[in-house]
Amino acid sequence: MTVLPGLVSVTFRHLTPAAVVELAAANGMAAIEWGGDVHVPVGAHAVAREVAARCADAGIAVEAYGSYYRADGAGFADVLATAKSLGAPRIRVWAGNAGSEETPDRTPVVADLRRIAEQAGAEGVEIAVEYHANTLTDTLESALDLFADVPAVKPYWQPPVGSTRADAVAAVPALNPVAAHVFSWSDTGERLPLSDRAELWRPVLATLAELPGARHALLEFVRDDDPAAFAADAATLHTWLATPGWGNDS
Repeated sequence: MTVLPGLVSVTFRHLTPAAVVELAAANGMAAIEWGGDVHVPVGAHAVAREVAARCADAGIAVEAYGSYYRADGAGFADVLATAKSLGAPRIRVWAGNAGSEETPDRTPVVADLRRIAEQAGAEGVEIAVEYHANTLTDTLESALDLFADVPAVKPYWQPPVGSTRADAVAAVPALNPVAAHVFSWSDTGERLPLSDRAELWRPVLATLAELPGARHALLEFVRDDDPAAFAADAATLHTWLATPGWGNDS
């Protein structure tokens, strides 16, 4: 019943891993999800080990290896090997290449998720699926069907653009996600201060805190990719986590 603050490294693709660790530590982050596109590329084992060491030295956990592997794809063995070098307890993947309405036959995606979950599980690594448009987790109903088909795979959660408080509070306990990606967007996708979406995030964080086990609330998509905006959002997140509740204040 614990929610800890963290950071998604791709929030700062323009910074080095060392700078990301320094920024996370300075703002009290407990964990980092490391992106597989820039900071820890697939197959870059020396980089992965260096990033793991920097995190350990700073007292920051590796929350996950944020891969861009899409189920029913190729190359998962290299993704898993990189995650192992990073010391990641889980790998984030994507549930296919198209949304649920565009995927009448889910069999290849489901079969591949089962395959990679078994392969990763044998190495002590968990598979978690992004909750995202243009995949089989583009709606709550489709996502729940997918996780019922592949129980070994775990959900992430983030609010789709335009999500209401009611949508979010219904989705979070239904999914029981291993982590949430925390950001503040307008209905048109404009990035806002996290405090501007208190009406959504305070009840979501309170709901997450009621779920069994521990998980991370991972900050992402700050205004202008600006470290100062991140620091402000981190301060807001710390306040909300210290005073969980359903209020609309920030």
